[in-house]
Amino acid sequence: MLKVHHLNQSRSQRVLWALEELNQPYEIVRYERKKTMLAPESLKKVHPLGKSPVLEDDGLIIAESGAILEYLEEYYDPAHQLQPQDKAQKLQYRFWLHYAEGSLMPLLLMKLVFGRLGKPPVPFGLRTLGNALGQGVQKAYLNKQIETHARFIESELAHKPWFAGDNLSMADVQMSFPVFALLSRGGIDNLPNLNAWKKRVEMRPAWKHAIEKGGPFTLPGE
Repeated sequence: MLKVHHLNQSRSQRVLWALEELNQPYEIVRYERKKTMLAPESLKKVHPLGKSPVLEDDGLIIAESGAILEYLEEYYDPAHQLQPQDKAQKLQYRFWLHYAEGSLMPLLLMKLVFGRLGKPPVPFGLRTLGNALGQGVQKAYLNKQIETHARFIESELAHKPWFAGDNLSMADVQMSFPVFALLSRGGIDNLPNLNAWKKRVEMRPAWKHAIEKGGPFTLPGE
C-alpha cells in the first residue's frame, strides 16, 4: 500500500487529494509542525531534507509534490484520468504543474516571511524594525508581483473551468496549495474566476474525503 508522510498545514494535502481522485488506497503517517512552523526532526528519518510530502511505494521514496504527482500519474493513472491527451491542453497541464512551485509559491512564501518580521520568534527589540522592513518590501516589490500573477491566473481561468481545460487534472492538484494561499493572504480583490475554481475544488467528493482523512486544511501563518 502507498504510504503518505503527511505534515499538517503543508503541500501533502495535494497528494491525499490526488490519491482520492484516483481511488487508490493509502496509509497516512502523520506529523505536526513545531511552534516555529518547521517540520519535526523525525521527517529526516524518511528523507534527508525533512520535508513533506514524501510518498513511499514498495521501498521507493519519492519527495517533492510535483514529482510525486507525476509519479502517480505515470504508475497509478493508466486511463489518464488526471492528464489531458490533447496536445494544447497537455502543454497547459505541464506549464501549471511547474509554474505552481517555480513561479508563484516563492512569492507567496516571501510574503509570509516578510509579513512576520514584526512577530515572534523575531526578538522583541527588533520587531518594530522588522515590521517596517517587512511592510516596505511588500509594498515596494512583493505586492505588485503577486498581483501581476493573480491577474494572469484569473485571466487564464476566464474561459475554462480547470487549469488544463474542461477536466480536472494534476495541474489543478498542484495549483491548489498556492491558489488557496493566494486567496488567503494575497490581499487582492476581484478574483471571481479563481474563487469559482476554489469552490469547484471544495465541492469535489475526493477533496472532501482527503480533508476528512488528512485533517483540516489550513495554511502556515493563518
